[in-house]
Formats: sequence, C-alpha cells, structure tokens
Amino acid sequence: MARPDDEEGAAVAPGHPLAKGYLPLPRGAPAGKESVEPQNGPKAGTFPVNGAPRDSLAAASGVLGGPQTPLAPEEETQARLLPAGAGAETPGAESTPLPRTALSPRRFVVLLIFSLYSLVNAFQWIQYSIISNVFGGFYGVTLLRIDWLSMVYMLAYVPLIFPATWLLDTRGLRLTALLGSGLNCLGAWIKCGSVQQHLFWVTMLGQCLCSVAQVFILGLPSRIASVWFGPKEVSTACATAVLGNQVRTGVPGVVAGACSPSYSGAFKEKPRYPPSQAQAALQDSPPEEYSYKKSIRNLFKNIAFVLLLITYGIMTGAFYSVSTLLNQMILTHYEREEVNAGRIGLTLVVAGMVGSILCGLWLDYTKTYKQTTLIVYILSFIGMVIFTFTLDLGYIIIVFVTGGVLGFFMTGYLPLGFEFAVEITYPESEGTSSGLLNASAQIFGILFTLAQGKLTTDYNPKAGNIFLCVWMFIGIILTALIKSDLRRHNINIGITNVDVKAVPADSPTDQESKTVMLSTQSESAI
Repeated sequence: MARPDDEEGAAVAPGHPLAKGYLPLPRGAPAGKESVEPQNGPKAGTFPVNGAPRDSLAAASGVLGGPQTPLAPEEETQARLLPAGAGAETPGAESTPLPRTALSPRRFVVLLIFSLYSLVNAFQWIQYSIISNVFGGFYGVTLLRIDWLSMVYMLAYVPLIFPATWLLDTRGLRLTALLGSGLNCLGAWIKCGSVQQHLFWVTMLGQCLCSVAQVFILGLPSRIASVWFGPKEVSTACATAVLGNQVRTGVPGVVAGACSPSYSGAFKEKPRYPPSQAQAALQDSPPEEYSYKKSIRNLFKNIAFVLLLITYGIMTGAFYSVSTLLNQMILTHYEREEVNAGRIGLTLVVAGMVGSILCGLWLDYTKTYKQTTLIVYILSFIGMVIFTFTLDLGYIIIVFVTGGVLGFFMTGYLPLGFEFAVEITYPESEGTSSGLLNASAQIFGILFTLAQGKLTTDYNPKAGNIFLCVWMFIGIILTALIKSDLRRHNINIGITNVDVKAVPADSPTDQESKTVMLSTQSESAI
C-alpha cells in the first residue's frame, strides 16, 4: 500500500539484504535463502502484504540481558518482533533494530478536527428528514421528495466510493480530508440560498454536493485510528471518530469551527513514527508494489469480510432507515409532537455516543472482536423488537427509553464493524475496507428506507419495523458464521506466522502469559 516516505525505516544487518516487500531472515539462514521467491507463492509461515508475501521472522536465541537459552517456536517469534525500546537492537539479530514506534500528541488534534467536520456533514444529512412534515409544507412537496434529501447521501456514495478510496490510498489522508471538508462547506453555502418556497431544486443541489463530500469522510475513521493511534487505543479512537458522523443534531455554531482555515496546518498526513508494529510493517512495503485493484480482489476473496460486508450493511442500513423515518413513525401515533420527535432523535444519538465509546474501550481492553460484534448485534435486534411493539402504546416517555436503548446498541455497532474489518483484512488498506462497508450500508439504507417508508405509508409503522427486525435476525445468523482471524492484533503482539491462531476471545489476556519475559524497558515499549 502506498505510504509517504517521510518515516525512518528499519535498518538491516550486514549480509542480510531486504528484498522488496519482505522482512529479513534471521542470522544463520542458509545461503541464497535470504528472501522468498515471489513467483512460487507464499511459503508456510509467510504473511502477504498487499500481494507481496512477508517471510515470518525467526526467533531470538536468547533473552535480553541474560544468557542465551533455547526458546519454543512461538516464543522465538514473539521475542524477535517485540521492540526493546526506540532504536534498541532486537535479541538474536545484532545491528537489526525494529522500526521505531511512538505516539504523537498531535493525534488528538487530528481526531478532533475530523470529528468536527464529520459532525457538520452528518448534521446536514438528516436536517430535513428529522422534521420532514415542516419542510414538506414549506416547499410544497411530498414526504418522499423530502426523504430523497436524505437518501441522496446513500445514492451518491455507492458509485463514488471506488475513486474516493483510490484517492485515499494513493494521495493520502490529508488531501482526502481537505477535499471532503471543502465540498461540505460549499454545499452548506448553496443551501443558505435556498430558503424560498420555489427553490427546492437549490436545496437538492446543495445536498448533492454535501453527499459527495460524505464519500471522502465516512471511510476515514478506521484509517485515522490505525495511522495515528497505538494498539491499546485504536478502537476507542475509531469509535470517537465515528461519533462525529453520528451526532446529527449538532448545533450550527460547530460549522464555523469545523470549516475554519486555521486548522489546515494541524491535520497532518501521519505522525513521524508509526504508532504500532502493524503500521511499521506496512511502511516497509514499497509504494510501487501496491495495487488498488488487487487489494479490492483480495477483500472480496476474503469470505469473513464478505459476510461482514453483508451484516454491516443490514445493521447500518436499518439504522439509516430508522433515522430517516423516525419523524413519520412518531407523528403517526403522537400527533403534533414534532418537538418530542426531534428530542427522541437526540436521545437516540446521545445514547449512541455512549454506546460507541464504551464499545471502543471494551475492544481495546479485550480484543474480543467477533464476540462483541455478535452480542451487540443481538442486543440491537432485541432493542428493535421492543421499540416496534411499544411505539403505539400511547406513552411517549416509553418511546424515549426504547429509542435510547436502540441508539445505544445500533450506533455502538458502527465502530465495531470498522475495527473488525481492519483486523480480518490486514494488511489491506483500512480506507478501502471501511469504504466498502459504508457502500454496503448505503445500498441497504436506500432499499430499507424505500421499503419501510412504503410499508409505513400503506399500513403502519409496526409493519415497517417488523420488516427491519426480520433482516436484523438474518444479520445475526451471518455474523455468527464469520471466522475471527485477528491479523493486525497478531502482528502487534509479535505473531507473524499465519498458522498461529488468533487470541481466543474468551481469554483475551491469556496470550500475555505466553510472551517471553523481556526487560522492563521492553515491556514498557509494548
């Protein structure tokens, strides 16, 4: 994958040349075997990086600061990869230090800036549908045309996702973010000139520009988290970045702050040093070896990712549909409750913020990606069932409670899907995997919104919600079939052999007891 060249690479010991796309073999390798021949395909113990296999690193012959003692194969692999501090040499390989890793304080500024302008874009997505009856009356158009102001976001994403992810992979994070925020600002200004009853077409034009901007925004959370944040905070960072897109009820004052030119110097492409060994390994791959088309093919050959692509689309598409039609569902049973309909939408989002952050923290602590994803999926389904059968009871306070529960789990699922995808598709681009997930969500979102809207209009909101419940149940079954292969996590803890299985979800910290006991300096570096 293409990466900028401003990082310090790993030094290579004399006599151990580093072939393009490969990590060096340890001392003592047979002559002529320093690199794997790519035309023969990856050997056992190799890990492909963007189409080029990396030979698994062999072991250390001793422990730091102590006499050399034989190690088990798994321990050797871990001891070979685990860093012994910035610039320190790796045990058993003289003069062969690992790439330096460090956490940049700027990462929090980058995350804040992204969250702010993502928030503004998401606010414009839902601003019409949340009070669809008001805008329908103002412009003199049907509710379906108002719904299309929301669905155009989903429609624009599908054909534009491939050029957008190509731009992210080849031109970088900062340029993609600037393009997205610029288009978002332009669309907002155009809509400022549409506040007359005969200018609905101007509103649609501005909304179309904002929907194009969204394409350059939705795929960035997992990329920002991976490039800027370390292994123990990457999931929380992704959840925080996703929050900006979920806070659709943001105050207009945020717009000025998010679009301010003074931020242009703060949003950098990447930190000076990679934050994790997984990122450091990716930076060893020369840019010319990256193929965007091959990366796409690799993703669609990954059965686990294809299943996640479908399940993420179902869950997020259902969430988009509920968000778009929430006002219509509530006003069907509670007349003249437009204000409370907006407050219920706010409750759903605020509860989702809490759920998103808690899910991110839980993933960073346990690394139980599949189990957490499946549990949250089941709880979202239960929340949707409860919301469906309590909506018409006549007590709006119950809708507040059930809407909050629904938002907590459905929004909490979003960063789980992003992070799970990065884990099972590593070392493919985070932007490409998350972009495809979002494309799936937009497709399901359009279909679900049209189908649920039709059922709500022709029958009642309960019929439309039951339709979503059926699809969410299918999503639970497919999620249970996903094979959990935590590739990025394995690299970060020092396992490079693909035959070594991922850390069991029921005992996320068991692997720590198997790690070679290194010096205190090494442990702090981890």
